[in-house]
Amino acid sequence: MSNNFEHHCQEPSSHNYTQNLPVRIAHIIGKLRNGGVEAVVMNYYRNIDRNKIQYDFIIDEDSDNPKLQDEIKSLGGRIIIIPPYQKQFAYQRALHKIFTENKYPLVYSHINTLSIFPLFAAWRAGIPIRVAHNHSTAGRGEFKRNILKYSLRPFAKIFPTELCACSQFAGEWLFGKNSDFLVWPNAIDAKKFAFDEAKREEMRKKLNIQGKFVVGHAGRFMMQKNHKFLLEIFAEIKKLKPEAVLLLAGDGPLFNMCREKVNELNLSESVIFAGSVHNMSEYYNAMDIFIFPSLYEGLGMAAVEAQVSGLPVICSDELPQEVKICDCIKFLSLNQSPQEWANQAINISQNHHRHDMSTYAREHGFDIHVQAAKLSTWYCHLLGIPDVEENMSQPANPLNRQD
Repeated sequence: MSNNFEHHCQEPSSHNYTQNLPVRIAHIIGKLRNGGVEAVVMNYYRNIDRNKIQYDFIIDEDSDNPKLQDEIKSLGGRIIIIPPYQKQFAYQRALHKIFTENKYPLVYSHINTLSIFPLFAAWRAGIPIRVAHNHSTAGRGEFKRNILKYSLRPFAKIFPTELCACSQFAGEWLFGKNSDFLVWPNAIDAKKFAFDEAKREEMRKKLNIQGKFVVGHAGRFMMQKNHKFLLEIFAEIKKLKPEAVLLLAGDGPLFNMCREKVNELNLSESVIFAGSVHNMSEYYNAMDIFIFPSLYEGLGMAAVEAQVSGLPVICSDELPQEVKICDCIKFLSLNQSPQEWANQAINISQNHHRHDMSTYAREHGFDIHVQAAKLSTWYCHLLGIPDVEENMSQPANPLNRQD
């Protein structure tokens, strides 16, 4: 059993798809929105060698991100729309037809425990390389969803030929501690997220928050992100720092509930709902502290981005330790009170001096240019495509195969 990425890519491939480059592979996304999984897949897609590898994005019919679809098409990708997995007969019929007609050499599923469904269809269609990538785990507060996750988890390794995850923690959660899987970090363009004082002042002026203590958060409005607790924390911060404002980036099904909670706490004048944004780095610049009390995360990409922006970060200890790239992050228990979280947030933000932390991202394996080169190498190895410039200059740890 190979124990790292470099060794794995030296093993001979049984496939050869050198004809008609680029080779098209299918990526199962589920609902294409503006979430973390989509951001990870797109970060890699923008930076892989698209002369050798191209993506077909297979997405649910109720996806609602036309701007992202337009970008995918501009990069040479294709959008294929299918019924959602809940309509299993139509879902399987559509996938079987797509897989047999396109004869993909590789199908890559990003829908966590649900990957059993598209990879079953890929297996039936004779797709030789089938990848399951886990981006998530499970946590408190989502009873029905957790029943489904834990029911499907024992079947996670039946149909894939390759196992991947966004962190060691996420890989072990789905595939088991003794399983052989590759860790692909949720890599970012680190320089893009580096702190910029001029952009900070520009954004704070645009948002009319000059002289404010800006508490920030980025994430979809869903149970996992724990906005209710975040608002309770901010209410306590507001008592200690009357000039505080809360800046929330994102959208989602619990948006209206969060608005109601804001009104209930009499915070409507102090909370900014920025909506779904495509320039998140500029919003990080405007913040003074980032609070991320998620119930669970496969990794927690926003917490990495916030650290790269030089922000002090307070997050729940339900996040894996792999999210830490510097000493400006603190982990707290969700059992601690909102008052304790508020006190810690103010304490960690005092005397904190922001600067460019992008080198830390590279050192911890989160630089997209390095990781995308490795992903291209891995694809080409699996597909038997030669003459790839291998980027092996970085330590193996960010992309270790976990045994």
